[in-house]
Parts: sequence; structure tokens; C-alpha cells
Amino acid sequence: MKKLIALAACAVALTANAQEKADSAATDTVKGFGFVDEIIIPGTSVKDQNQSGTCWCFAGTGFYENEIRKATGDSIDLSEMYTVRKCYEDKADRYVRMYGGTSFSPGGSVLDVPYVWATYGIVPEEVYSGLNYGEDKHVHGEVHNVLEGLVKTVVSKPNRKISTAWKNALNGVLDAYFGEVPETFTYKGKTYTPQSFAKELGIDPDNYVAVTSFTHHPFYKPFVLEVSDNWLWAPYVNVPMEDMKAIVDNALANGYTVAWAADVSEGGFKWNDGVALFPKGKNEGDLTGTELARWVKLSDKERVADKYKFDGPVEESTVSQEERQRMFDNQETTDDHGMIIVGTAKDREGNRYYKVKNSWDTNQKFDGYLYVSEPYFLAKTIDIYVNKKAVPADIAKKANIK
Repeated sequence: MKKLIALAACAVALTANAQEKADSAATDTVKGFGFVDEIIIPGTSVKDQNQSGTCWCFAGTGFYENEIRKATGDSIDLSEMYTVRKCYEDKADRYVRMYGGTSFSPGGSVLDVPYVWATYGIVPEEVYSGLNYGEDKHVHGEVHNVLEGLVKTVVSKPNRKISTAWKNALNGVLDAYFGEVPETFTYKGKTYTPQSFAKELGIDPDNYVAVTSFTHHPFYKPFVLEVSDNWLWAPYVNVPMEDMKAIVDNALANGYTVAWAADVSEGGFKWNDGVALFPKGKNEGDLTGTELARWVKLSDKERVADKYKFDGPVEESTVSQEERQRMFDNQETTDDHGMIIVGTAKDREGNRYYKVKNSWDTNQKFDGYLYVSEPYFLAKTIDIYVNKKAVPADIAKKANIK
């Protein structure tokens, strides 16, 4: 699977810097779009996953923070690393039970967040930051390698059977790096367990639905999405891509944000410049005269670079369901990154975009947000996660979303 990072299933800031350098060979800082925000849904602040493969958790946690804010007006900062730690525990258990035949990576799905909340609860960020190893920001290379080495050793059974000590060893590593999980804690003068705190937040996972759009399974029925980060083997409701887009549009129009998983390894995804396009690109039939003479002398690599050289709106490809499926089947479209769609905007030519909150800090052009064109969304979306109330009634009926 094509990834922006080797460590994880989602892109992180460390290798994103490398992508930025690669992009700069094709284009200077993107400018001239003249974005005007239309719908903007208030939410919690931009976070920084830094050098960790935990975009899925930042997206899922931030999405639920927005749901809580919509319901109560409260802006609460919840712990991503509590969820990450609990997922590591259960991923390790599943990996060993499957004889090493399943995924054990830092990556995951937005659906891991409701799973942990329902199973183990959640805590505020101030109670559990997960920074117990001499860093101010998340840096997970060492801890993941230690954990991976441990579970691989257990699966290899050097003693011919698995000992009773390996889970204690696993939790010892997790405690050392992330900190011990509190049995109880005090927040705003009240004492909670992680489970009682989760119940007080009022989030019921049954009120949400994960949606995708691929033709290798029937539409309007659920299926287990075949990406390695779906280690829970969770089902996603399958709908045509136009319905998937209609769900997002209806959600935003009614004040709901949407968790979004997508391929971000495309040349048109210029995160530091705050824009993602799916350019049509040129061919010889589009060109005449000196421009054609120049084009035919370019190498294949130079032609690809030219396709993604833009400093404002460009003509984008028309995306069909068949083309979307082809790119998924041949793994041009891969499960890279999780973010949150928080609004809509238009550029100076009237093209429509989704405004997206990222988790790569605020030191980019739009302070941690980016503008994703509708063609990019249609081509490169893996899945979305949304409040069931945001699904249009006709789609909910066909897909049996209740």
C-alpha cells in the first residue's frame, strides 16, 4: 500500500515535510485561489499528531468533540492517547491470537474511537496526555518498534508455547511511554472513572454511521472495508459516490461535521499550501504551436510534475464511479489519512471546495485547515463517518440506516 509514511497508515508531519520538498520541485507556494468560506461549523482547535501514525484518532476524537460542542455548547479537549493506548492493547491481543496474521501498526480507523469509548471509556487530555517519555510532542517511532518487536517475539513462540507474562510486558511498555491509565480522576471538581466520564459526554456510537462507496460490493448494504487499518473488521455502509457526497453536503448544511478518511499521496494534495485538487492535466491534443513543441520534449516525470504545477484554479478531471473503483482496485487510491470536514468554500472562479481540519499543527498557509475540491473528494475518499441525523431521509431508507 502506497503511504506517505513508512511507520503508519496515516501521514504524519515528519514525512509530510519530505513531501513538501518533493512538491516544491513542481510548484512554488500555491496562491491565487481567493477562497471564500461559505459554511463554517464551529469546532474545537487544531491539534498536532506530530511524528505519530494516529491521524485516525485525532480525526475521530475531534469529530466527537464537535458533536459534543453542537449538543452542549461545551468545547472539551479529550485524550487521543488514551484511545491509542487501548487500541494497542487490543491490537496486540488480536495479533497474537491470529498467529501474527493481522495488522499491528500505529494506524487505525475512525471507528476505533467509538469502539474504545464504548468498551473502556475516555478521559480528558489534561488527565492523560500520553507524553511520558521526555518529549513535548508525540514521537512514536521507538515505542511502536518496541511493541512490534514484543508481539512478534511472542508469536514466534521461542519457548514452544506462549507464556503468561507477555501481556504484563506489553502493559509495562505502554505504561513507560504513555503513562499508567488512571482508574479514577477528578475533572471540574467531580470524580470519574473513564467509563463514567464517557457516559456523561452523551455520545452513543449507535447514533453514527460509517459510509463508503465502491462497486465490488452491493450498494445500500454494509460490508467490511478491505483496508489494513480496519483491524476491527468493522462494517461500512456502501452507497454510490453521489450519495456519499450528498450525505456530506446535508451534514454540513445542518451543522454537523464529518470525519473523512482519504488518500493524500496524490501530487495534487498540497497540504502545506492548504489545497487539494484533482487536475485533469494536459495531453498533446490540448496544445498547439510552441506549447506543443515544448510538451513533446518533456520526460514522463516532467509531464507529471507539470500536471501538478498550479497556483490557482485549474481544470479538474471528471470523476466517475468506475474510475474511482479502478484507482482503489489498483491501489492508486490508498488509505492514508484521517481528517474532519468542517465547511464549504468557493474559489475566485466559483468552484466549490470542502474546508477540512487537519492534525498537522497550525504552521501552514491556512493555520491547519485546507481546501479540498469536489473532484478530489469524489476520487480519493476512502470513507466518511457522520451522525445518522445528517443522512438524507431517502438515502437512509435505501441503506436501512436507522
